[in-house]
Amino acid sequence: MSGKVRRPGIRELPSGSRVADALRAAGGVRDGADLTGLNRARVLMDGEQIVVGAPPGSSAAGGAAGVAMGSGGGSAAAGPVSLNTATVEQLDTLPGVGPVLAQHIVDYRTQHGGFRSIDELREVNGIGDRRFADLQPLVGP
Repeated sequence: MSGKVRRPGIRELPSGSRVADALRAAGGVRDGADLTGLNRARVLMDGEQIVVGAPPGSSAAGGAAGVAMGSGGGSAAAGPVSLNTATVEQLDTLPGVGPVLAQHIVDYRTQHGGFRSIDELREVNGIGDRRFADLQPLVGP
């Protein structure tokens, strides 16, 4: 967790934990933190970074703070948009991806336990060969 939380840093949470659980593990949010666009009911993915109080779609500074699920771990990195950690708002910024397709990507990720490779993106409802070709260089697992 990073941003406007009381205790930023990496937290290990049980599999199936939600954003709300991560917020509690970080001691809650600081006064004045804007939670608009933060879906507190969303199930977390291993290695995901939650930034509190940053504008949607931004990758706010705060170091490699994140959420580790189970025995795994990871940290956020700059570069391609991660199919396993991006929010609907972040996916919506990709060319040819609107809010509906972004939600399909998140739904696929939730139902299948994440993306193991970029090629799995082809299995998402609404991703054809042409859209996949456009997105492939912009995303990562």
